[in-house]
Amino acid sequence: MDALASPPLSSPPNPSRPHIDQKNGPVTAIIFIALLAIGLLFSAYSLTADVTDAGGGTGSWLPYFLLGVALLIALGFEFVNGFHDTANAVATVIYTHSLPPNVAVMWSGFFNFVGVLVSSGAVAFGIISLLPVELILQVGSGSGFAMVFALLIAAIMWNLGTWWLGLPASSSHTMVGSILGVGVANALMHGRDGTSGVDWEQAAKIGYSLLLSPLVGFVCAALLLLALRAFVKNKELYEAPTGNAPPPWWIRGLLILTCTGVSFAHGSNDGQKGMGLIMLILVGTVPMAYALNRAMPVGQVAQFAAVAQVTQQSLQKYGPPNTLAAADTRKTVSDYIRTRELKPEVVPALATLAGSIGDQVKEHGSLAKVPTASVANVRNDMYLAAEAIRLLDKNAATGFDADTKSNLKAFKKQIDDATKFIPLWVKVAVAIALGLGTMVGWKRIVVTVGEKIGKTHLTYAQGASAELVAMVTIGAADTFGLPVSTTHVLSSGIAGTMAANRSGLQLSTIRNLAVAWVLTLPVAIILSASLYWLFSHLF
Repeated sequence: MDALASPPLSSPPNPSRPHIDQKNGPVTAIIFIALLAIGLLFSAYSLTADVTDAGGGTGSWLPYFLLGVALLIALGFEFVNGFHDTANAVATVIYTHSLPPNVAVMWSGFFNFVGVLVSSGAVAFGIISLLPVELILQVGSGSGFAMVFALLIAAIMWNLGTWWLGLPASSSHTMVGSILGVGVANALMHGRDGTSGVDWEQAAKIGYSLLLSPLVGFVCAALLLLALRAFVKNKELYEAPTGNAPPPWWIRGLLILTCTGVSFAHGSNDGQKGMGLIMLILVGTVPMAYALNRAMPVGQVAQFAAVAQVTQQSLQKYGPPNTLAAADTRKTVSDYIRTRELKPEVVPALATLAGSIGDQVKEHGSLAKVPTASVANVRNDMYLAAEAIRLLDKNAATGFDADTKSNLKAFKKQIDDATKFIPLWVKVAVAIALGLGTMVGWKRIVVTVGEKIGKTHLTYAQGASAELVAMVTIGAADTFGLPVSTTHVLSSGIAGTMAANRSGLQLSTIRNLAVAWVLTLPVAIILSASLYWLFSHLF
C-alpha cells in the first residue's frame, strides 16, 4: 500500500544498528520460487475447476487470455505493494533486536497471510463501488478490460516510480486516484461532465479515512507513550537498545505481539484492494463461475426470493405502477445511481427490478442452476438494486416507513450474500503475492521507518506505542470497510512518539512525505485517465 523507501544510509556504523545488509542465501531463493509456484499452480487449478464445474471452458480463447493477463497484473500490483508496505510491521522488532530480520519477515508474512484469509471483503467491495456503474455492468467488454488494465497499470507505474526515487507514497491513495481517473475519463469520453463519472460521496468517505488515519497515528501514539511514562516506571522501557542485545523478555514479548497484530490487521485490510479487482475481473470474464455465489444454500435462496417479493410490495406503495420496459427499468435505476437524481419513476422501477430478481431466483431454485446465458444479467440486476438501495437509504426525501426500510435492508443483505464473496484461492494468491513482494523489498522500508523518521534510535516504548496504535487503527478501518495506509499510520505513529519524547524529527523525511501526499492523487488520476483513453481505443 505505501512506501517510505529511501536509499541506503551513508552515516557512520552504529553499534545498535541491526544486521540487515546480509544477502539472502539459497534457502531463501528456494522458498521464494516454491511459494511462487504453489501460488500459480493452486490458482490455475482452482480457476479451471471452478469454470469446469460451472459448465464453462468452451468458446473463444480471447476472454481467457485477457483473464490470465489481468490476473497477473492484479497480482503484480499486490507484489509491488509488498515493496511498499508489508514490511512496515517488522521495523520496530528489528530495530529493537526483538527478532532477527529474516525471522521477523517470515513471522510477519505468515500473519499477513492469515489476515488476508480471514478478511471480511468489505474493503474490497468498498473500493469497487468507486468505479463508474456503466463500466461495472460491462466489465467483460472491451471498455471493462480497458478500465481494469488502466487503473492497475497506472497504480503499478506510480508505485514503482516512487519506490525507485525513494519517495514515500501510499498505494491506497494511488489506487483511489487511478479509479477516479478512469471515472473522469469515461464521463468525458461520453460527453458528460467529468465530475459525473465518480461516486464522490464514497470517494470522500475513503479520502477522509486516508487523510485522518495518519493524524490518528501521530496523536494517539504520542499520547500512549506519555501515558506509559506516567504509569509504567520501568526505566528499561524508555531506553534505546545497547549493542545487539535483545530486550528483556516481557518487552520483547510485547513488541512481538504488536508486530503480529499489525501484520494481521494489515493483511486483512490491504490485501482486499487486489481481491476486489480480481473479483471484478472474474465476474466479467467467467460470469458463469463467479458472478453469483454458487455455494449459497438452497434454503437461503428460497428466503432470498421471498424477501425480494416483500420488498417489491413495500416499494409499490410509493409511486404509480411501473410501465417501463425491462431495459428502460434498468436504465432508470442505473441513471439514478450515476446522477443521484431521485425522479418519480425511480422507486417504481426499483420495485419492478426487485420483483424480477426474486422471480428469476425462484424459477431456478438455486444460484448454481441459473443458466449461463442469464447469469450476467441476474448479477447486473442485483448490483443495480443493491446500489440503488444504498443510495435511497441515505436520501430522506424518499419518506419510507420503518417496515419498508427494514425490507430494503434485508433485501440488500441477501443480494450481498449472493454477489459479494471471495473464493479461497483468490485470497491465497493475493496473500502469497504480498508476501513475496516483502521478501524482495523489505530492507529499504525497514531502514526508513527505523532510522529516517526520528533523530535518535527507536526505544522499546516508542516501537510498542506506534505498533499498538497502528494495529488498532487498521483493524478498526477494516471493520468499517475503509482502506487506510499502513505505512502512513505506522510512520506517523513513530513520528508522534519521537515528538512526545522530544527526540526530534528528520525534516527531510517529513518533507518527502508531504510531497508524496500532494502528488499521488493528481498523478494517478492523469496516468489512469490517459491509459484508459488509450486502451479504450485499442480494445
